[in-house]
Amino acid sequence: MIELIENIWTVYEDTAFWLLLGLFAGGLVKACISADTMQRWLGGKGMKAVVKAALFGAPLPLCSCGVLPAAIAMRRSGASKEATVSFLISTPETSIDSVAVTYALMGPVMAIYRPLAALMSAMITGLMTSFVGDETPVSEMPVNTGCCSATTGCGSSQSAETSCCAGQNTEQPEPENPVLMVLRYAFAELLDDISTWLFIGIIVAGVMITVIPPGWLAQWGRGLLAMLVMLVVGIPMYICAVASTPIAAGLLLVGVSPGTVLVFLLVGPATNMASLILLKKELGMKVTMVYLAGIAVVSVLMGLLLDQLIVSQDWPVVAVLGEAQGMLPEFLVMASAVLLLILAVAPLRRFLIPALK
Repeated sequence: MIELIENIWTVYEDTAFWLLLGLFAGGLVKACISADTMQRWLGGKGMKAVVKAALFGAPLPLCSCGVLPAAIAMRRSGASKEATVSFLISTPETSIDSVAVTYALMGPVMAIYRPLAALMSAMITGLMTSFVGDETPVSEMPVNTGCCSATTGCGSSQSAETSCCAGQNTEQPEPENPVLMVLRYAFAELLDDISTWLFIGIIVAGVMITVIPPGWLAQWGRGLLAMLVMLVVGIPMYICAVASTPIAAGLLLVGVSPGTVLVFLLVGPATNMASLILLKKELGMKVTMVYLAGIAVVSVLMGLLLDQLIVSQDWPVVAVLGEAQGMLPEFLVMASAVLLLILAVAPLRRFLIPALK
């Protein structure tokens, strides 16, 4: 039990600083890019729309649940199905905060290869869906952000909007302090979204390190069969990109190959039963099947390529759990761990830092 607690704390300690850094970067992205800008940039069809959607979604700090409403809003605002699918894959598979944690726990090779593989998965799958006919019409949904945005009886014309807004208080609130807005989103809203699954991932990683002997899984943890098993495990699972990273580091530490770990990192955040059901409703069964097939095939191919490159190029890919103290000053590691704990426990955060409600 003591060893288990020590291993869980080691994983958490190695994660804390880099997660705080990634969350802050995510807050900056959120503050700098509005929803209107996102919807305006991602219209159109074909290769250009797919690439734009993948690149736009990659750094955004949205997990597999948070990306769904954003993707649906894009689709209902006129984005093509291929752009929607590309955005729906690249956004949860990688983000600024998950890349930071990947670097901390698995080193620079995985931190670089993971987002590149995610972009490939998003773009190839998006292009695949462009060959599938539309099964469902684009749903109508009010997207204006004025005082009538929640009113169903308003028309789309300016006169109708003015009429239904008549008599309502249209005073605009004073703009929020931009620094405070970044901090609130990063260390309150976004952290609250991922904290539960993040700590579950950290605990699972600690358990694997404690219970599974090093190298025991190596005999089954590589090759096509192992990657197919990861598909079966990862596709129905709900787990965000950040929370999947400690689990992946634990798998790497006990002998699973980097390519097999990559498959888990790609399919886990991008697929779960809720997102598949909603995708079927919005885009139809054919697009949903292409979505699943594209993610599965590209993830396995990128995993096989990674394992081959590691062997041929002698790339160093190892879990670096327990090395945070060597990368950062000890006081910074401990301060980050304490600060993250305070921020992640919402009642404690609200009591000690009222501004970050």
